[in-house]
Amino acid sequence: MTTTTEQDGFQSRLPDLTQAFPELAALSGALRKAIWDGPIPKAVIGLVTLRAAQIVGSTYHTIRLTGELRKSGEAEERITAVATWQSAPYFTDAERVALELVEAVFTPSPFEDRVSDELFARASAHYDDQAMWTLTMAIGHLCLFVPVALIGKPIPGRPFGKNYSR
Repeated sequence: MTTTTEQDGFQSRLPDLTQAFPELAALSGALRKAIWDGPIPKAVIGLVTLRAAQIVGSTYHTIRLTGELRKSGEAEERITAVATWQSAPYFTDAERVALELVEAVFTPSPFEDRVSDELFARASAHYDDQAMWTLTMAIGHLCLFVPVALIGKPIPGRPFGKNYSR
């Protein structure tokens, strides 16, 4: 089955998750509020979660997060350059280390810690404990919904709550 857009007959594989688990919406909302109201700039949270969505190959999340970044006024160059952040000139040192943390979390490393003590120390130079927890929770919040997007396949580009066809 070819599935690209709603107009092309795209349908989600599963019904809306909140029908089966209504309390999940409140949990996710509370976590999102804590993250977005935390000490990390919203742009950094957006860039970090966009990179995570790219790494795991989630079209749904990539489209949603790109749209959120655009709506918030983020520069198109920075949004586009997230995929190649290592060589892109658009990011601060603090943003780079946050993006590096995401890469480390999602990149298998069979012989050493994914997040090395050295990487943690560099991140801690830019972010205090509260900010490190906020980054960690932002990554974790996205991780909670990665299987939802990859298995359930909500419809990309549709408003939240209307992104399921059944």
